[in-house]
Amino acid sequence: MHFEIHNNFKLNDTSFTTKEELLLFSNTIFELNFISQFLDNTETIKLQTSGSTGAPKVIEVRKECMINSAQATGNFFNLKEDTKALLCMNPNYIGGKMMLVRAMLLGWHLDVVTPSSNPLKHSATIYDFSAMVPLQVHNSLKDLQKVKKLIIGGGVVSNLLKMALQNISTECYGTYGMTETVSHIAVEKLNNFLSDTERSLSVYKIFPNVKISKDHRNCLVIDAPKVAETKIVTNDVIELISNVAFTWLGRYDNIINSGGVKLNPEQIEEKLSPIIHQRFFVAGIPDERLGEKLILVIEEEVDSNIILDMIAERSRSKAKNLTPLSKFEIPKQVFCIPKFIETETKKIQRKETLDLINF
Repeated sequence: MHFEIHNNFKLNDTSFTTKEELLLFSNTIFELNFISQFLDNTETIKLQTSGSTGAPKVIEVRKECMINSAQATGNFFNLKEDTKALLCMNPNYIGGKMMLVRAMLLGWHLDVVTPSSNPLKHSATIYDFSAMVPLQVHNSLKDLQKVKKLIIGGGVVSNLLKMALQNISTECYGTYGMTETVSHIAVEKLNNFLSDTERSLSVYKIFPNVKISKDHRNCLVIDAPKVAETKIVTNDVIELISNVAFTWLGRYDNIINSGGVKLNPEQIEEKLSPIIHQRFFVAGIPDERLGEKLILVIEEEVDSNIILDMIAERSRSKAKNLTPLSKFEIPKQVFCIPKFIETETKKIQRKETLDLINF
């Protein structure tokens, strides 16, 4: 593949006249061979998936798809040459890789920093654009004004975090995508709404050249020939708003069948997020009577009786801003764990964390 690096591209304030100069310099910043693989003469590249469409695996994608994705992001967010951008995500995963492709293709000035949970803390630079995972955003709220436009991916943006973003000047967008689509194919505006109506209408809106539908499980099906050569059937349960918009409801493989009632953990977690301020998730464990019993797992030692009382009070609340919990959505038991097991991109590994509990 013939790929021309944009003349304006800079990496950590350094310009390059040849690909060889870039490769030598990039090796001093991080230990990975993505740039050399992307710039070689092959048409495809191997990428590690995170499991959005099944078990994690290595897939082969056309580099042209990555270029098309980078161009689509640049067009959507109006990010032209000389954009000052920050790469603070792990460059071994698709989110970090695509920041590099966008910068090289579009002529950005890209700063690369070691991934951390609070990447803006010691920075004095004002950036036009960056990408973060929700944990990084949460820890960077005091410094987020240092980024003008921010995309958030690699995990669900909770209602609690959405509320915290409302008083932030940064334009924040949630993204939907995966390795199989070489980054996002849809974005959701998260703050800086002009009216309550605009806020209420905020859903994931797809990029041009993308078609969406759902299968018999109500899971999203993506037809995006510019970034993926085949249709992608996901395990993400959605509500199809229109042929260009959808809302994400949760993971099909997380659904709990408790006494014949199907429970969506992610929807329950959204309802619980205003009252539980530690990291948590809900899950189903085997139960002789119900088949699966709904439990709450919290990343900290807390008084489980107090938590259950708060949830019971929450379920009785008539407040307009709170969606009520049904009786089936009230956890039957609370478990506390000092530290959740995570992926390298800070996603909670639910099954592996549950294995730590002695039921």
